Amino acid sequence: MQSFDSDGVQIAYIDVPAKEGAAGGGDPILLIHGFASNHAVNWVNTLWVRYLTEAGYRTIALDNRGHGQSEKLYEPTAYTSDRMAGDAVRLLQHLGIERADVMGYSMGARIAAHMALDYPNEVRSLLLGGMGFHLVDGHGLPQGIAEALEAPPGTPAPNPTAATFRIFAEQTKSDLRALAACIRCSRQTLSRAELSAIDTPTLVTVGSLDTVAGSGPELAKLMPNARALELPNRDHSTAVGDRLHRQGVLEFLSQRP
Repeated sequence: MQSFDSDGVQIAYIDVPAKEGAAGGGDPILLIHGFASNHAVNWVNTLWVRYLTEAGYRTIALDNRGHGQSEKLYEPTAYTSDRMAGDAVRLLQHLGIERADVMGYSMGARIAAHMALDYPNEVRSLLLGGMGFHLVDGHGLPQGIAEALEAPPGTPAPNPTAATFRIFAEQTKSDLRALAACIRCSRQTLSRAELSAIDTPTLVTVGSLDTVAGSGPELAKLMPNARALELPNRDHSTAVGDRLHRQGVLEFLSQRP
């Protein structure tokens, strides 16, 4: 991986060239992963990078601050959505990319939405996966995840979701203290007025069994240039790499201005 300085924070990323002659024409797309994940787990292992580059898209994926090979920070205020959106924008600037399609999953979708709101000229299209109406109402993940991440090994988690995130974070060899700081301050919502101001072409993709994201169609209704894609029989974990998800994204990218 490569890395760069994002306002004093080292951010790791990959930049994979597009297959020459494919339909995407080398257009850049930036991928932003979810909480407790990293670029490899979210985008490489699920074959997103392979499919996007083969379709002709220059594919860039970062490890969010506190995740993967990026710098670990331990103050919760370092992980606001606008700060992480700033990392994504500075990565594009570092690479000399003026405008890119931006796809995020779960927390990454929240970051991407803030990016589209605060930096509209840099976002050609917006692909929000695993994030629906809970971007507005703030529901979704339960309390107790930070405490579960910080607890000594073997300590019972306060709820099943917190236990799942602790196991996932250990499997990805994450810095549990950095993730605890992140989850405490990275769940900013957007108001209906803010969403109505995002006129970027947008695709909202949520699994039909996803209880974390909230309704995709309800979120899309609040945005002037958005449509929703529901993935049958997929939950928050299984929707990201779903075949219909990839097909829907590639179709959307081929049709957006």
